[in-house]
Amino acid sequence: MRRFKIIFSVLVISIVAWANSLGAQESQFLAKLKDLQNSGEKLYGIKELPVDPSAGFKEKYLFFVEQLIDHSDPSVGTYKQRVIVGIRDINAPNVIVTEGYGAAYALNPKYREEVSRLLDANEIFVEHRYFLESTPFVQEDSTITPETLNWDYMTAVNEAADLHNINRLMRKILPGKWAATGISKGGQTAMFYTAYYPNDMTVSVPYVGPICKGAEDGRHEPFLRDFAGTAHDRQIIKDFQTEFLKRRATITPLFEKLSKEKGYTYKMPLDAVYDYCVLEFPFAFWQWGRKTSSIPNIKTATDAEMFNYLCMVSGPDYFAEGGDSAPFFVQAAKELGYYGYDTKPFKKLLTIKSAKGYLNKLFVPQSQKFEFDSYLYKKLTGFLDTTSNKMIFVYGEFDPWSAVMPVTAVKNEQLKKEGKGRENMVLFVEPAGSHRTRIGTLPAEDKERAITLLREWMK
Repeated sequence: MRRFKIIFSVLVISIVAWANSLGAQESQFLAKLKDLQNSGEKLYGIKELPVDPSAGFKEKYLFFVEQLIDHSDPSVGTYKQRVIVGIRDINAPNVIVTEGYGAAYALNPKYREEVSRLLDANEIFVEHRYFLESTPFVQEDSTITPETLNWDYMTAVNEAADLHNINRLMRKILPGKWAATGISKGGQTAMFYTAYYPNDMTVSVPYVGPICKGAEDGRHEPFLRDFAGTAHDRQIIKDFQTEFLKRRATITPLFEKLSKEKGYTYKMPLDAVYDYCVLEFPFAFWQWGRKTSSIPNIKTATDAEMFNYLCMVSGPDYFAEGGDSAPFFVQAAKELGYYGYDTKPFKKLLTIKSAKGYLNKLFVPQSQKFEFDSYLYKKLTGFLDTTSNKMIFVYGEFDPWSAVMPVTAVKNEQLKKEGKGRENMVLFVEPAGSHRTRIGTLPAEDKERAITLLREWMK
């Protein structure tokens, strides 16, 4: 019994010592962050956040970094950018998540990005400028609306400079190697960041990131028409669209009722909303990886069943005014590009004469004019053609955004088969995959290879 008491006492002492040392380690990041703040670095609102053990972090913090609105002209002023940091160990590798939108979901105590988890790394999550709490000008004047907001500084050049500045700050605290990663628009951002600041990271892992060469790129429509799914799948989708348009007279009241109940308003007549929902259907269907077996049988489905299914896939909420997507659409119209619609198969059933130019007509503030500039496409493709940066690209085969995946990465995989490709650039495509494709969803062999490469490159 006495021996047990001694052992138990030693165990308790050991646990207390371990806990104390862990506590000291956990506070190390915060202490250094405050030291940075006290040294004159413009950090604000430092706040500790709750973290769920399942996330794998020991600490989590929220703070804001003061950034130049225009990194080429300090006279324009500054704004505060929201950053969320999860710390596993101060000496661990670091993953900067180049979010393309808002950061609210990263506040979830259970959230951890895939690359961070695979590398057992610290995570630096950066909210994109002009989204949510990181919107310039609005921080100083809450009366500003999307119609009156100055959008001149919503550019990839500035977003990359934002990330570079945060990387500069965090390197003063976190000495490990860095990887950059993001999903969708965040995948684009990871690519732009790598192109403008290639020395900031050891590895880049953009997921499902498109590279468009026009406001309506032109490659998505043939992809949906001729490639996504099987010929049988594509026919089922086309038949559903056709039948929906034929039932306009009886289904329109359902659109009217829903719009009234939800308070939806549109920049176009309701008949046009009806048309665009139908045109959007195949893109949204394949983007999120739905199965044609879920589409209602057009021979037996009621109007309500047809309408409810369409709303689940490509409902009128997408075309309604308001919401928080204006920053995305503005940047798409300016430099990121977007997709068009194939109206030819339904020309006799549509009320709109053409869908051309719909992005600027329906989604961006009408008080300002935005013209697409292809400089970014040229910048990025030129960089990918020559870079020695280590990059892992991940796409879903049937995701419509895969129609505009990096051409260089595709060609490089073909050249590898001939023994001529560059080993620093690797492309993974999930068979029949969607916009939800991740390393974890790849076939076992590809998944293992991707993880092995990632870990080897980050050693």
